[in-house]
Amino acid sequence: MKLLTLKLIETFKEFLINEEKSQATVEKYMRDITTFFAWVNNIELSKGLIVEYKQSIIGNYAPASVNSMLSSLNSFFDFLGWHELKVKTLKIQRQIFADKEKELSKSEYERLLKAAQDKKNERLYLLMQTICATGIRVSELKYITCESVNVGQAVINCKGKTRVVILPKQLCKILKNYIKEKGILRGSVFISKSGKPLNRTNIWTDMKKLCEVAGVSKDKVFPHNLRHLFARTYYSLQKDIVRLADVLGHSSVNTTRIYTMESGEVHRKQIQKLGLLRC
Repeated sequence: MKLLTLKLIETFKEFLINEEKSQATVEKYMRDITTFFAWVNNIELSKGLIVEYKQSIIGNYAPASVNSMLSSLNSFFDFLGWHELKVKTLKIQRQIFADKEKELSKSEYERLLKAAQDKKNERLYLLMQTICATGIRVSELKYITCESVNVGQAVINCKGKTRVVILPKQLCKILKNYIKEKGILRGSVFISKSGKPLNRTNIWTDMKKLCEVAGVSKDKVFPHNLRHLFARTYYSLQKDIVRLADVLGHSSVNTTRIYTMESGEVHRKQIQKLGLLRC
């Protein structure tokens, strides 16, 4: 008899931690599995029941979210040796164009910078530029330290991988002035009043406060969109997706392709320039 228990879930959590999965990944797995645990309500597990659960979430979540939740369950079943319970994920056609309503443009980014300046929020002003000029994840911001600014590069350890991120000379110059002005002697440049590195929530909240003044939709304003803007800008100049994948710290260029997608309107303008129509 296959019954799901909290003890089994906790054992899987310990396994993920021992596998050195990131905290965000562990939390994501636990969230998906406990959602299933609440739905199954102590019923004996069977392939038919898992398929029924799959159908129930299809109507409540986006296809990508459904697949993510099912992948968590399948990994859990693999861990338990319950391979016969695994279900297939949904087939999703690869997205060709980016959603214009969600992607941050360069002009919008510049308006956000001006709004931060007008609010005299120098830390946020420099923080946004640091992410956008390097393409780092917001979780990697803690690696931008006084020491890395001095040498012009940061060594980032993320998801069991180490990579070197080059800091542009102009960025180093303005960060050195900020470090000196704030009296930061060592460690992370972007810190709270208590001296701890800023977390994702702090940054997210501060950025959202700029939206009204900058005239930018809140749907577009979050730290990761700065990373997307870096990727699109880099690719538009270099046209080297493999190199960009290395810069961003991606294991697969398929992930990088998501970052470099252009909107349908941009594509329309490009094909109109081909000159293959005779009016």
